[in-house]
Amino acid sequence: MWERQILGVDLYHILNWLFIYSFFGWVWESCYVSAKEKRWVNRGFVIGPVCTIYGLGAVSVYLILKPISGNLFWLYLGGVLFPTILEYFTAVLMEHIFHASWWDYSCNKYNFQGRICLGASLGWGIFSVILFYGFQPMVDRIVALYSVSVGKVLVTAASLVYAVDFGMSFMNAMQIGEKLRNMDAVIDELYEYMQSTRLFQSAEELKERLENYHGLERGTELRKRLEARLDALAAFGGELPLAERKAAQEELKVQIEERIAGLQSRYEQLRSWGSMFTRRTINAYPHIKSHAQALRDRKKK
Repeated sequence: MWERQILGVDLYHILNWLFIYSFFGWVWESCYVSAKEKRWVNRGFVIGPVCTIYGLGAVSVYLILKPISGNLFWLYLGGVLFPTILEYFTAVLMEHIFHASWWDYSCNKYNFQGRICLGASLGWGIFSVILFYGFQPMVDRIVALYSVSVGKVLVTAASLVYAVDFGMSFMNAMQIGEKLRNMDAVIDELYEYMQSTRLFQSAEELKERLENYHGLERGTELRKRLEARLDALAAFGGELPLAERKAAQEELKVQIEERIAGLQSRYEQLRSWGSMFTRRTINAYPHIKSHAQALRDRKKK
């Protein structure tokens, strides 16, 4: 089995490379996302320190583009096209299996369906060149540090642990789509309630009002998603005389705070409910959203 050839490379080396690149990908993703979120994020689909898509992507790019690795232009072009195709179909597959959008490029320029974008694709091309001239020689040296017999044991053990981790993560990820739909319902309920008050003259006035509501903490996904809709509330302003509106605001201030705090509590319960696999996945992908919400956002943008 270990000597079986795939595009000219034996399975032993392919599996070793796969785990090493998956680990490097996990280090990069976790550090990058943690810096953006300003908190530690254990990135990746599984709990273990691997991002499989990086491992599969790196090994696949190396095997497929190896025949043209001597031509820098074609290597870069292939590095742009092949990983982009892999990223697109991975996004489609995960959305249809789990009914959730795990990443979204809708805010990036020149994106396609929010699943891929030009900036990321150009970056994949640079990564592919670095892969051949920097990473692959380093990975080869790492594999050469231990004997083949030790490598076989390591790969076998890592594969067994990964299979269990992946199986548990997959089963729990199936729950995420329903969880996200319920979280969407909480946000919609709060949005509709704020619409029904019709007490605010403008979206800016409502946003300023929200600054005082301790139940809606700054930086939470609930607050971000609600504030994204505030412009639509401007159409509901000005229906009451100014004095009457101000009086009503004061009378309903406590009620509104309680409503927001209650919905925030429900939202956080949904966010934290479930096994450690489910909680870790939601924390690892802070911008994950239901497939339906992702489609709505893409249509808007």
